[in-house]
Amino acid sequence: MQIDRIWTNARLATMTGEGLGVVENGALACAAGRIVHAGPADTLPPAPGAERIDCAGRWITPGLIDCHTHLIHMGNRAREFEMRLQGASYEEIARAGGGIVSTMRATRAASEDELVAAALPRLDALLAEGVTTIEIKSGYGLDAPSELAMLSAARRLGRERGVTVRATFLGAHALPPEYQGNPDGYIAMLCDDLIPRVAAEGLADAVDGFCEGIGFTPAQIERMFTAARAAGLPVKLHAEQLSNLHGAALAARFGALSADHLEYLDQAGVAAMAEAGTVAVLLPGAYYFVRETQLPPVDALRRAGVPIALATDCNPGTSPLTSLLLTMNMGATLFRLTVDECLRGVTRNAARALGMANEVGTLEPGKRCDLAIWDIGHPAELVYRMGFNPLHARVRSGQ
Repeated sequence: MQIDRIWTNARLATMTGEGLGVVENGALACAAGRIVHAGPADTLPPAPGAERIDCAGRWITPGLIDCHTHLIHMGNRAREFEMRLQGASYEEIARAGGGIVSTMRATRAASEDELVAAALPRLDALLAEGVTTIEIKSGYGLDAPSELAMLSAARRLGRERGVTVRATFLGAHALPPEYQGNPDGYIAMLCDDLIPRVAAEGLADAVDGFCEGIGFTPAQIERMFTAARAAGLPVKLHAEQLSNLHGAALAARFGALSADHLEYLDQAGVAAMAEAGTVAVLLPGAYYFVRETQLPPVDALRRAGVPIALATDCNPGTSPLTSLLLTMNMGATLFRLTVDECLRGVTRNAARALGMANEVGTLEPGKRCDLAIWDIGHPAELVYRMGFNPLHARVRSGQ
């Protein structure tokens, strides 16, 4: 295959192997949007006629991946932030009519065009930090028309901004007013109507749910996962954020791509995730914003060999965060992750959490040529700094 573009005089963090896969005197070549070489410059294959880009010693990492966001929503919940500062808990706010259902009202009132317009600034902030792949969940419509509009808007965002979007159907995010007192009826509607529909129309790449006392029970989630499996969609789960309902173990039993949050995860859940290969997606923005005190069991996840990813959890109520760079800093300072763990968490392991490990997340021949090129002296700077963006260039599919 004819090489069409080469980045030379670069230092590579390939994210392969145990560490960062560093190549000090490196070069990267692509052909037709795919990496064909990522390694020492002196092993670069002949490439007559290829465009050459001198990186002047800059670092190249895989394009960053935000593997858990609620990017599409209307309105904000700044008032709830004030209430929390005055002592109200997450559960108290939700039971008083705030929380997810308050965002639902604003989201239902918006057109698809308005959803896209509102999400674009949030997406642009992430792209400006080198994000090339992003997961976007539904879950603020909670009825068929609005959930479908959210998923359609997610697909449009990918087309409009040249970013890979993985859309996740999160119908089981909260109980809508129409089904108050009848959560099983709502789950039945999701299983019998919406999950088959979003699968048939190609609107979703996975199915997610909120397994929690203020969300849905393990039995309800299991019914939904069974419907997702029947529709050919992989699953993931918001699990063990506020309590331990053993949702992570349930998700692992269904071969879930990821279980996310995990502050109250127990050893049995860790073991189940390790056996299933389910990724632990940690969300330090939410931990910080709601002033949580229960740390996720990072040491237990490490010992068991569970892959750890990091994501912004961008949402209006508990993590209004649009910076993966700050997310990495929070992962290090709050959860005591290492620099290597943070960087793998927004590249290689984030790709795995989206079922895309064969496509993106590392700098290897055959992978899509998604790159972030940085004005830094060492990769640790990407985790160390706060409120500073050293991105020099963002490359997607070689462009």
